[in-house]
Amino acid sequence: MSEKEPSLKSGHTAPVRVLSVANQKGGVGKTTTAINLGTALAAVGEKVLIIDLDPQGNASTGLGLDTSRRKVTTYDVIMGEAKLADAVQPTNVPRLNMAPAGVNLAGAEIELIEEENRHFCLSRAIEQFVTSNPDITYIMIDCPPSLSLLTINAMAASDAVIVPLQCEFFALEGLSQILRTIEKVRERINPTLELQGIVLTMYDRRNNLSQQVEEDVRAHMGAKVYQTAIPRNVRISEAPSHGKPALLYDLKCTGSQAYLRLASEVIQRERAA
Repeated sequence: MSEKEPSLKSGHTAPVRVLSVANQKGGVGKTTTAINLGTALAAVGEKVLIIDLDPQGNASTGLGLDTSRRKVTTYDVIMGEAKLADAVQPTNVPRLNMAPAGVNLAGAEIELIEEENRHFCLSRAIEQFVTSNPDITYIMIDCPPSLSLLTINAMAASDAVIVPLQCEFFALEGLSQILRTIEKVRERINPTLELQGIVLTMYDRRNNLSQQVEEDVRAHMGAKVYQTAIPRNVRISEAPSHGKPALLYDLKCTGSQAYLRLASEVIQRERAA
């Protein structure tokens, strides 16, 4: 992470905001947050693109893009073999598009290791896409559950990072790792990168541990923690198996309503910034 390149985002021709959803721990609600926050932003009138940068491709599946529809993927984009526009597909959610991932994305890191400026592959692709799609207002990147070259690519291309944090015993330890990574990327690659916020996930108000984690994280991070916490909710868990975000599967469930409130907070923070 030693090289620097002039900020690519400074050339955006539209007020697009690029947000990475990242945490090196798996199972914290990262993909669920990317899908449902993206859907909620689209529901309130934003035009959103979700970029699936996780080789598992769960965000793609969760938005109804099965493997047979993934002719061009983010692997092709990262490797410079296709434009981002070639990978983008519509979803069942109005104003929400998706650039899907494929399993071959797992090999991208090895293939890029000798490439100069390998941290900026996604930045260049996004810059080109935004120039020809000026109506896009939010690009959300679902990162893999690791601090990998793919995650670094995402942060190099982003204005800010959203960190989902599961309400569990090791939450603060995992949080410190992702915060150090954000700081390193800011120092060495993308000086404008910010922490947009931390969202507490799988929150159970009946559980003393959830309340303790919330108190600890808010004590350490203050206003960087969103007021909205995402509750444990069966409907959120069921939705991906139907190829739908929770907001399409059950708009009235507590999880869907929480993501709508979170979208409002994200927009407020972006306007304040």
